[in-house]
Amino acid sequence: QVQVVESGGGLVQPGGSLRLSCVASGIQFSNYYMGWYRQTPGKERALVAAISNSGSTNYADSVKGRFTISRDNAKNTVFLQMNNLKPEDTAAYFCNARLFTRNIWGRGTQVTVSS
Repeated sequence: QVQVVESGGGLVQPGGSLRLSCVASGIQFSNYYMGWYRQTPGKERALVAAISNSGSTNYADSVKGRFTISRDNAKNTVFLQMNNLKPEDTAAYFCNARLFTRNIWGRGTQVTVSS
């Protein structure tokens, strides 16, 4: 079955950290461009961070210096380490796997940053 499944979301205080994981199955993971997106009610889903199959990364300006995306091809997993979290980081976070015209989305994991 082709799917990506996110985990690791939760409630955290401002300044705290979380690590999101996304495990892919049914695909040749190492070939895929992997990304993390986030979405809040009433807004469009937006890119947070992405990593190519060669390991090149890019980040939204709002998370640069705080978030780090990485991948472990042996485990078919992509990670998002989120540090110094802010209330404005509160959102549903979605994993995406992309190869040419093929896009695979997970169901998302909720991150809430609140005191």
